[in-house]
Amino acid sequence: MKLAKEIFEEPEVANSFLIETFDELAVSARTSSRLRYHQILLFERGTGPLTIDNNTFKISDHCVFLMSKGQVLTFNSIRDTDGYKISFGDCFWEKAPQSASNCKAVLFNNTNANHQLQLSPTEFGELSFLFRALHAEYGASNYINQQDALAAYLKIIMIKLANVRLTEESTFDSQDYMLYRNFMELLSSRYRSHHAVSEYATLLNITARRLSELCKRCSGLGAKELINGQIIAEAKRRLQFSSATIKQIAYELHFNSPEQFSHFFKNNVTQSPAEFRLRAVGIEA
Repeated sequence: MKLAKEIFEEPEVANSFLIETFDELAVSARTSSRLRYHQILLFERGTGPLTIDNNTFKISDHCVFLMSKGQVLTFNSIRDTDGYKISFGDCFWEKAPQSASNCKAVLFNNTNANHQLQLSPTEFGELSFLFRALHAEYGASNYINQQDALAAYLKIIMIKLANVRLTEESTFDSQDYMLYRNFMELLSSRYRSHHAVSEYATLLNITARRLSELCKRCSGLGAKELINGQIIAEAKRRLQFSSATIKQIAYELHFNSPEQFSHFFKNNVTQSPAEFRLRAVGIEA
């Protein structure tokens, strides 16, 4: 079997936190990297395509891209770019005050819905100022509690980005939204082994019907759609960016058989896993 498309592992960074400008980043064309950390890209200006897993987006001025650890990021032919990249790990995020946890859940527990955020002029002005201030703080001489200051800046950026994502602040604080957030946190860690809505409903001590209804109100998608979306996103990553066999992927994702996995995949993607892999990277299953 031919090897899958070559990708690079994102290197480790000190203290699980890094902010750099695109000039410092020196992005290479068509370089694919599997992310070790959550990542935020702020484009002050720029053109060209950017690919997250197998989804390609058009870069524009005043936009933000959000990615979770484990996803694969490919810069294709970006041009004339100015902006910043933030990378942060969960252990660094723990330094941020607990009150910011809702914002991280909004943005990163379902990044498939949040990959690209277009900013208004006011939103861009506020975020551009915060990114510059965070970058300056990161480059300052080390001092006691500097990491806490960096985490505080990150918290403010997260709050501003979450407000871009959410249209009604009342939804953010509602009981249903809190349950939805808890569901998304469970989903992000258990989707490989938990495929049924009823399993998550039991963990949340609510009915499957209520879970589906609140997911629909908070995200526009039902609980089953969100679960299937997480499984499919991971399956696509493994098909495209690993040389594991379809049988191996099926069992890693807790399907009873390769046939069951193939049937599930085709129902959701309209291609079999083998067809998707061949079209995506040109390798045999």
